[in-house]
Amino acid sequence: MAEEGVKTARAVAVQVLNRCDPERNYAGPILDKLLGKTERRQRATDLVFGTLRNRRAIDMVIATFSGRPVQRISSPLLNIIRVGVYELIYAPATEEYAIVSEAVEYTKAVAGKKQAGFVNAVLRQVLRHISNRQIPLERADGRRTLPQAFTIGCEFDTDFLPDRAAYPDDYLSTVFSLPGWLVADWLGEFGQERTRQICAASNRRPSIYIRPNLLKTTTQKLADKLAAEDVQTEIIEGTMIKLKSPKAVSRLPGFAEGEFTIQDITASQPVRLLNPHSDWTILDLCAAPGAKTTQLAEATGDAAKIFATDIDSNRLRLVRENITRLGIRSIQTAPCEKMVNSQFSISNSEFDAVLLDVPCSNTGVLARRVEARYRVNPKAVGALAKIQGDLLRTAAEMVKSQGKICYSTCSIQKCENSGLVRDFLVENKVFELEFEKIILPLAEGADRDGGYMAILAKK
Repeated sequence: MAEEGVKTARAVAVQVLNRCDPERNYAGPILDKLLGKTERRQRATDLVFGTLRNRRAIDMVIATFSGRPVQRISSPLLNIIRVGVYELIYAPATEEYAIVSEAVEYTKAVAGKKQAGFVNAVLRQVLRHISNRQIPLERADGRRTLPQAFTIGCEFDTDFLPDRAAYPDDYLSTVFSLPGWLVADWLGEFGQERTRQICAASNRRPSIYIRPNLLKTTTQKLADKLAAEDVQTEIIEGTMIKLKSPKAVSRLPGFAEGEFTIQDITASQPVRLLNPHSDWTILDLCAAPGAKTTQLAEATGDAAKIFATDIDSNRLRLVRENITRLGIRSIQTAPCEKMVNSQFSISNSEFDAVLLDVPCSNTGVLARRVEARYRVNPKAVGALAKIQGDLLRTAAEMVKSQGKICYSTCSIQKCENSGLVRDFLVENKVFELEFEKIILPLAEGADRDGGYMAILAKK
């Protein structure tokens, strides 16, 4: 089948997965180029990211019930099977016949009848061993059931999973397709029940939240405007809006007019904790793509003096695009090497506050940054912690007496968060910890990402 003829969400998903190696590149840009080939854009998106999130569990199911290790299945066929198995396990509302039939027909078109027969045999073998496509976890056999969400799962007729009571790290890393060392780290830090919640949240379909631009509208006015266009919403914590209708955000009413910004609930917290004042001079040291930078401007009535920079000058363009769309005037941007110079009349120790949202391991946002689970490892986390420490020391040199550093990550690893802050405070007696908070990912209700934030005050 020629790519120009692709129409189904499943075909688009398979083509994206064929081109995406999550250890080396990202599915999002590939998906963006192919989404125009299907009318079911939301479905294709779910198939791509759902399959990537759950790939370890899916591959175990394929190997266990087909009798063939995934390494012995050619990549194009394997991704057709992966998408089919994903739907059988994690999309119980989709009819079994439609899943198998379309996978077989697509295989015929791209690989021939013989290969289609193989795909049919594997999917039907998996289906034969599924005893209940959706069952409350409290009633299910833990060694036979893959969780679909926090309280429900898909049950098989055979024990094939590790014993949760005896091997909790092996069990959780297998059923949630997460690195074993990472789950073991969480178990040691947070205990079994909270770690299970973190794992479930790391595999959820993350909700989309928007932050109203209060310079142009109010939360209620924006919610009403969206409702008038049949976009279902829910106001969360009085200031954020959860989108409950699956529509492209850039096409929503108010987006082009700069009335809102996409931002998770947790990501909105650091600036709220900093509580910036309109007469402050503020530096955002790692600004791209600009959600927190623009939040600083909105929180200060667009009256503060805000400077934004980022080590990646290409991504700094995204900050400027956001500033323009939102109609903000109080932010100046420049590459790192040009930020501290006469052009801006800014020198060391002149900032009332430095916002430091550092590059991190992304372990609090694994549901949203799906490929991170394939890349994170203890060595990489250690290297990131060194960079974070260096950035924190740089920020310390730039904040004035009685000023503040707002340090934040989208990680939940202690060595990037409270451990690093403690080490900094030991080295820098002139600073004290005013506030710190870790937020763990949540799967239920007003689901959210995880992250850490700290306010460090200069004496």
